[in-house]
Amino acid sequence: MKSILIADTTREEREQIVAESIGNIDGLCDGCSPGLTEMYQAYIDGHKELREINMEFRARYTRGATGPDKGGCVFSNEP
Repeated sequence: MKSILIADTTREEREQIVAESIGNIDGLCDGCSPGLTEMYQAYIDGHKELREINMEFRARYTRGATGPDKGGCVFSNEP
């Protein structure tokens, strides 16, 4: 397995890693894709490792910090 550390990847490789990990980032149906892409922008830009970003996210989650509300899908009848 190839290293995903910032020192071992180019910006283009990091963009590809994030895109492949998130999946269909163009499918904005559930409203979370833009937030996920934003969340990993520091990795793409070479400022934080994936491990750091994920640890920060989990720390907020376990403390019960609230985040943005999930929007409804414009293609469904659900709110």
